[in-house]
Amino acid sequence: MTARRILLVDDDASVRDAMSTFLSRAGFSVTEAPSGEDALRRAAAGGFDLAVSDLKMPGISGLELLQALRGRGDAIPFVLLTAYGTVETAVSAMKFGACDFLLKPFLPAQLERVVRDCFERSEASRPASAGARSTRAGGDAIATSRAMQDVLALARQVAPSAATVLITGESGTGKEVVARAIHAMGTGEGAPFVAVNCAALPDGLLESELFGHEKGAFTGASSRRPGKFELADGGTLLLDEIGEMDIRLQAKLLRALQEKSFERVGGTAPVHVRLRIIATTNRNLRDAVRDGLFREDLFYRINVFPIHLPPLRERKGDIVPLAEHFAARFAAENGRPAPSLTEAARAFLLALPFRGNVRELMNRVERALLLCPTGAIEPAHLGEPEESAPRTGSIDATQQAGLNGASREDPPHPATTASGRNHSARTGGASVKEMEKALILSTLATADGNRNRTAETLGISVRTLRNKLAEYRQCGEAIP
Repeated sequence: MTARRILLVDDDASVRDAMSTFLSRAGFSVTEAPSGEDALRRAAAGGFDLAVSDLKMPGISGLELLQALRGRGDAIPFVLLTAYGTVETAVSAMKFGACDFLLKPFLPAQLERVVRDCFERSEASRPASAGARSTRAGGDAIATSRAMQDVLALARQVAPSAATVLITGESGTGKEVVARAIHAMGTGEGAPFVAVNCAALPDGLLESELFGHEKGAFTGASSRRPGKFELADGGTLLLDEIGEMDIRLQAKLLRALQEKSFERVGGTAPVHVRLRIIATTNRNLRDAVRDGLFREDLFYRINVFPIHLPPLRERKGDIVPLAEHFAARFAAENGRPAPSLTEAARAFLLALPFRGNVRELMNRVERALLLCPTGAIEPAHLGEPEESAPRTGSIDATQQAGLNGASREDPPHPATTASGRNHSARTGGASVKEMEKALILSTLATADGNRNRTAETLGISVRTLRNKLAEYRQCGEAIP
């Protein structure tokens, strides 16, 4: 698969070189431009999938570069890099069609996440081909089952309007995916899609996150900061897990929704916005209203157009298409050919209860690619770490050798970690957890404990690797 091309614009050669090196290692094809003028010339030739530009540069600034590209009809997704003192300019850039902005200083992983998010949004907003339109509606919204086709029919019906949408369903069913599909089908190209997880932040921080704050509003507020409402102006604001919001903050949210204006924390002047609200929850809000945990007036304000997302176990027709989609996506991200699913693997997936819904399926497929870097995915690769590997056939000699780090002719041997402990990589009757652990720890030992090199060798993200190592450490494993 051809690597996605990024146009990287920054007048600081050392910063540009560092970002280029990291993005190249992340699998992207990077073309550097030392100025806005050079970037315009390079962009004129076309072929770029994304632009990442510093804001302050001599000559043409990052914002002027964005305006020039949009002025000549170039809709390339655009990420702006800006310092804390220029956040207001970054908000203006969002209104001119920037996909996102990143505040300096930032970590390389944050840059990669923003870049990948922009690519996902671009994919979601791209019109589906005639043949795929019946099964895809942006992003990962696979709709083969009748139940999911009904959901996406509702999404298409509400998308052109400005009505507030409430998406309900169990955790992991894909509520945000449907929200992004509604945004993509109903909002003009380049309009911002901003999501905030109402369950992830303490109440005090959530208010500032939603509405922003003025300089000096509280300790540490060294400058004015726009909130999610401002960043989503002209687009869509997703209030994820709204049922977890503290009831005291619900009153201010209700007023903002009704008036389409609000005041920043510590401010007195009203801020007016025009946007669509999509809320999601895995709770029964009617029960929450009855129990005094959710305001009744807010419930009716957000429940204008309800869409219920059925659990994956009730739409089994989506399981195999979703699994194939995830396999292709994760393989592409790691520069590998997409593996196929054997008939036994398909039957294994269809028999699962999927308490974790689509999120569980996605995690199973990602782990399967770790255990099966080439060839076909078998049931043994799809089992959870706590489950015993299904006895539907043993892994062949080539796969066994890959797990043990041996050649095909070498006899199997235990993988040894830097701590000197042995971890069996046998597959006959062994759990998937043992197989996965042996592969990760043996690769880590070979890389002398280097996390980045280990993750690159395994074809996984450094974050995934660190989470696995933290899990092993909690179980008493000595991790180098």
